[in-house]
Amino acid sequence: MSVALSGCVSDMALDDLSSSAPQISSKMLTEMSKRGMRAESPVLVRIFKQESELEVWKIDRTGRYSLLKTYPMCRWSGKLGPKMKNGDRQAPEGFYHVSAGMLNPKSQYYVSFNLGYPNRLESALGYTGEALMVHGACSSSGCYALTDQGVGEIYSIVAKALSSGQDRFQVQAYPFRMTPENMAAHKGDPNMAFWQTLKEGYDAFDITRQQPKVSVCGRRYMFNTEFAGGEPRDPLGACPVVSTPPDAQLVARMDAEKKRVDAAMADSSGSTVSSYVDGGMHPSFRTLLQKDGAEKLAARISGIKYPVSRPDAALADPFKEMTKRSNAGTVADGSTGD
Repeated sequence: MSVALSGCVSDMALDDLSSSAPQISSKMLTEMSKRGMRAESPVLVRIFKQESELEVWKIDRTGRYSLLKTYPMCRWSGKLGPKMKNGDRQAPEGFYHVSAGMLNPKSQYYVSFNLGYPNRLESALGYTGEALMVHGACSSSGCYALTDQGVGEIYSIVAKALSSGQDRFQVQAYPFRMTPENMAAHKGDPNMAFWQTLKEGYDAFDITRQQPKVSVCGRRYMFNTEFAGGEPRDPLGACPVVSTPPDAQLVARMDAEKKRVDAAMADSSGSTVSSYVDGGMHPSFRTLLQKDGAEKLAARISGIKYPVSRPDAALADPFKEMTKRSNAGTVADGSTGD
């Protein structure tokens, strides 16, 4: 997928951006129609740090989520792993829900939406931080930054879904595409136990193409689980008794995936991240940064011309070898570039 996206940045144009909240373009409406989607249908977003990509999914005529488009991210900061405290430059990882009140059509970075960090689990764990956004420009100190045009298009899609009856849309933020190969490559990372929990939600969505129901108890996320007495009230307390057994077929498929991960980990010595400095950047933008420099890149992807954050760090590619393997888990629904 990265190869398919690598040429898309050269086609960017900022002259069609207006000062008003962006609306879905006729080109995007045509694309939705071709994919059996309606502009009003529910939306879901997935974010992958290592690959520096953001996916927009929508319900299609089958009633399941299908990939609409994949966007290259210009910048995210920190490193792989969850955000825990204010000022750590970490971009969040976890499951978030965005409502209409969390959209900002007048962001200093063109338009944006708030992820809602810290979520209920993170707040209970004492994690701190605020205003963690998906926005335009190529600058990050804990946010996910795209081009103005990219975030404008995403904004128009999610805003339409929220104004058409979707109460809130789910954002799934991951350290990487959670394939057995990537899990094995990172097996020595201290965040692995947390990532194994995230993978349960990743797999539930990957298998069913339905938004997973997210609960929090026992200091972790629980997915598609019904509890006696309703939803758990204490994110840190023991999980209540399960009232309805999970779908047996889904459990079997998730168990099979877990065995593939265990086998991959057993066969791997793991990999260490090399030349790590700070965060990541999609290869499309790294190529432009190398060619034109930070000032021209900033002007190219944002009308605000906000400086690229830590350009020297952005030029480093600590995930180069890992990214080569990550396409093994790319969903083949197809995508178009930004």
